[in-house]
Amino acid sequence: MSTTPQKFEFQAEIKQLLDIVIHSLYTEKEIFVRELVSNASDALEKLRHLQLTEKEIFDDKLELEINITTDDKAKTVTIQDFGLGMTSAELVENLGTIAHSGSKAFLKALSESDQKGANLIGQFGVGFYSAFMVAKRVQVFTHSWRTGEPGLLWTSDGSGSYQIEDCDGQRRGCKIVVELKDDCADYAQEWRVKELLERYSAFVGFPINLNGKRINTVQALWLRNKNEIKEEEYTEFYKFQAHAHDEPRLRLHFNADAPLQINALLFVPKENTEKLGFARTEPSVAMYCRKVLIEAHPKDLLPEWLRFLKGVVDSEDLPLHISRETMQDKALLEKLNKVIAKRFLKFLEEEAKARPEAYDEFFREFGIFIKEGAALDFTHRESLTKLLRFESSLTEKGKLTSLADYVSRMKDGQKEIYYITGPSRASIESGPYLEGFKARNLEVLFCYEAVDEYVMGNARDFDGKKFAAADHADTKLDDLPKPPEGETLTADQTKALAKWLKEALGDRVAEVKSSERLVDSPAVALNADKFMSPHMRRMMKAMNKDSADTPLRVNLEINPRHAVIRRLAATRDSAPEKATLVAEQILDNALISAGLLEDPSKMIQRLYKLLENV
Repeated sequence: MSTTPQKFEFQAEIKQLLDIVIHSLYTEKEIFVRELVSNASDALEKLRHLQLTEKEIFDDKLELEINITTDDKAKTVTIQDFGLGMTSAELVENLGTIAHSGSKAFLKALSESDQKGANLIGQFGVGFYSAFMVAKRVQVFTHSWRTGEPGLLWTSDGSGSYQIEDCDGQRRGCKIVVELKDDCADYAQEWRVKELLERYSAFVGFPINLNGKRINTVQALWLRNKNEIKEEEYTEFYKFQAHAHDEPRLRLHFNADAPLQINALLFVPKENTEKLGFARTEPSVAMYCRKVLIEAHPKDLLPEWLRFLKGVVDSEDLPLHISRETMQDKALLEKLNKVIAKRFLKFLEEEAKARPEAYDEFFREFGIFIKEGAALDFTHRESLTKLLRFESSLTEKGKLTSLADYVSRMKDGQKEIYYITGPSRASIESGPYLEGFKARNLEVLFCYEAVDEYVMGNARDFDGKKFAAADHADTKLDDLPKPPEGETLTADQTKALAKWLKEALGDRVAEVKSSERLVDSPAVALNADKFMSPHMRRMMKAMNKDSADTPLRVNLEINPRHAVIRRLAATRDSAPEKATLVAEQILDNALISAGLLEDPSKMIQRLYKLLENV
């Protein structure tokens, strides 16, 4: 030391700032590591630009890197960069007064807003003071890039004053030694600092060495030109960022300048963990700003239905709390949300056209999320419905079709897209509901998942064609060009039988009438409740919901050409008691086909009575 230390008092605003930073600005003390590393990176970046314009730079052969050392015995953590460094005047200006720290602007923002900060990451430059959350003393060893300047030592305990003194033998840049408080001693552990560096600073553009070992070995690929990136680099990045062991299923790497500056690298994993029975997936696209992590699991960055995506979004346009911990401008965040969602939907649409089989595989694994979006996201509903895929009565088992392809196959004059819900293709095809559609050569979509009915109800239509449930009483079919041949009841006989059935079955049916949709089956039970479909009722029943106990309402349609119905018409006068048993059995059989018979005990007793007369 060549001079006597000079003591300085922090300006009043700095004292106020220190109090805010230490006690209320940051929710996690660990943030100080990120802040000091980010400042070091900024200093190196500025030095790199100076090297292009300045002829003389002190200690110019030093590598542009950040070196961090921990000492658990001394309870210290040291962060050193070989960047700009500071002169004595700059130490006073940057760390002790209002001039360059941005503190005045920061405090003004606080006074004008209820929030904790109001501008871009790093603008206020107050991150340095976060060290005092964990430190009982902070030392800054520094040497300016300017030749002829002395080495210096800045020291403070954050209580209101600091001192500056000459310090020989300093390299260019800054070395910050944080002497930790006893209750913060864990930050002197190598594993603890390594964890924080990997979480927050893994993609800083300069090498970060911890106790001599390189930490940030994975590059910030999202900022590179995708034409220069190899497949194995993408895979390595995905495994690192998503903590995965397999390769991604799909990848989208894009950047945009308007309406927001965005650099994004998004991945679709191989498997849907929710489908495998794991807990609900948490948002996993991390939010970065200039390669510094802002939030690992931001909830509002993407729509909820995109929670299966992994990756990174980096934007310099996001206003943040000054602590860099919370995104502040909701309107701007919503805009970012829409831009990314729209771009990803466009990507999926392109994939579906270019690689339809691969897209179908994606949909089988992640289609539940697309359906969720189609049902709930009004903003993107049109694009999402284009991406829906289903089996249908005209596709082979296991083959999927799009709604656009369905529409292209519609008959002239057809105004509705027909669908039917059921647990499997076999159960749907074995039921009576398809008979009328097959006879008219009308295609019906097969919906196997519980959410499908909700999707159809919310999406409502596609390309101007409304969705219509094939098993609903309101779904009307045109008359067949030529009715099936064979014996049949007359119109008057059918009407009389329907009236008798309504009286015999009572409140169990809302209406009984002749069917226009049956070919081979004697009867069909159609849902008469617009608010509770058969499939929804089964689902609610399985969930023990009270609404599943509401009285069942079905319409019974009969086939006047079927032998059972013709025999019933003949029996109702000759053996009315037996005819009533048959009528109830026909209804129960129809309910079984619809999956709506909840208590078979009465049916079994009735069958025994009928068998007595065989």
